[in-house]
Amino acid sequence: MYEKYVKNIIDRLLAGLALILLSPIFLLTALAIKIEDPKGKIFFIQERSGKDGIPFLCYKFRSMKMEAPKDQATWELDNATSYITKVGAFIRKTSIDELPQLINIVKGDMSLVGPRPVILKEEELIKLRKYFDALRVKPGITGLSQISGRDNLPPRKKAETDGEYASKVSFLNDLKIILKTIPQVLSSEGISEGKKDDENFK
Repeated sequence: MYEKYVKNIIDRLLAGLALILLSPIFLLTALAIKIEDPKGKIFFIQERSGKDGIPFLCYKFRSMKMEAPKDQATWELDNATSYITKVGAFIRKTSIDELPQLINIVKGDMSLVGPRPVILKEEELIKLRKYFDALRVKPGITGLSQISGRDNLPPRKKAETDGEYASKVSFLNDLKIILKTIPQVLSSEGISEGKKDDENFK
């Protein structure tokens, strides 16, 4: 009942309200991006893997230079920080770059809580998510893997954690994840930029 009907209603109502309340932050962020790079785009729009593995267009504030490699995960880049703008570094650290995904929630592409949407090129993670049945739920702005290690989790552990969430979706679990996300965002815990060469990151 909750997963099929209530969650979707709550998601869209809260996302719509958040878009209104956070509109000043949207405006200031857009201005900051344009001031730093007048010719660059404000939004970064990219195909991501959604529910059941079906691609959708995911919205983010642009945090990287226009010449940054396309369709490549940040953790794959040898020198990721060289592509990140000054404004981008701040909005990534504070997760402000993720706020346009509220639009995806209103559209029905995403949820407040769920596995983070990944680029289609991350085939290993997508296959692992399918194996652990994590693709049965919509991707989210935050999720269980986000509060369990974020960028520092290897693909298999991340997919396993996402599958754990998908197997027991409930209002209480969603509330717990959202409440645990707030201090993590404020502390920037679990954020890691650039290529992972550690053998344990597999």
